[in-house]
Amino acid sequence: SGPAITHFTQVPGGWDAFIIVFIGSAEAQRAQIGWVDPADASYDQPGLLREGYYPGDIGFDPLGLKPDDPEELNLMITKELQNGRLAMLAAAGF
Repeated sequence: SGPAITHFTQVPGGWDAFIIVFIGSAEAQRAQIGWVDPADASYDQPGLLREGYYPGDIGFDPLGLKPDDPEELNLMITKELQNGRLAMLAAAGF
């Protein structure tokens, strides 16, 4: 109850550590999928993405919504970006 800014402090003790470990493991898995191991990358290319990896695409599509056609996929990605931008403007009150 109360303002959203106080919700995390209302979580019972111990759950905050669980939440941090869960989010950390999800981000570590995403990093292993998308990025080249720093030991295998050259010094002048830190943060090198893996060949064939598109940012945000970690292979999770249980409903099969991702189009097979690359042109259709780019159109869908553009629509999602535009929708997100419009939502940010709406949230800002414009």
